[in-house]
Parts: sequence; structure tokens; C-alpha cells
Amino acid sequence: MKSIASLLKKKKISQRFSFSDKDVFYIFEKIIQEEFGNVGVSKFSADFLKNKTLFVRSKSATWASELWTNRVGIIKKINRKLGKEVISEIKTK
Repeated sequence: MKSIASLLKKKKISQRFSFSDKDVFYIFEKIIQEEFGNVGVSKFSADFLKNKTLFVRSKSATWASELWTNRVGIIKKINRKLGKEVISEIKTK
């Protein structure tokens, strides 16, 4: 007779979540607002997501540089809020 614990180990229920681009863009916007305030939200717009890379449009080179400087922390915050690694890189246009 098998124990319940051994049966539960065999039948691991893994939660698989699928995130749309819009979900990632929403989280990105919220984190930008936390980091840079409403001014930052008006300066960045998430353009598209491809192969774990988030492409972001910036209103100026200065703001693009600011995003580039803080990208590692922003990526960590996005992934933490989503619960898994969805973003590995941010590129600005």
C-alpha cells in the first residue's frame, strides 16, 4: 500500500500561467510609476514583447538612459510581480 505523501509527490500539480503582452505592459507601467512617478509614466510606453525582451519607447534619450541604468531592478520587480521569469531584458527605442 502506498502512502498518500508518495502519491502526492508523483502527482505534482504545477500552476502554469500564461501572460499576455498587455499583462506585462500593465505591470511595467505600475513599476515605472513607483520608480519615476507620473512623469515617468508619460515618458515611457511598452511597445512589444518578444523572446523575453521588453521593447520600450522613450520620449527622449535622457529618459532612455535612465531606464537603461535602472533596468536590472525593474526586470526583477516585473518578474517578482508576475511570479516567474517573463522578462530577461529591456531594450529602448
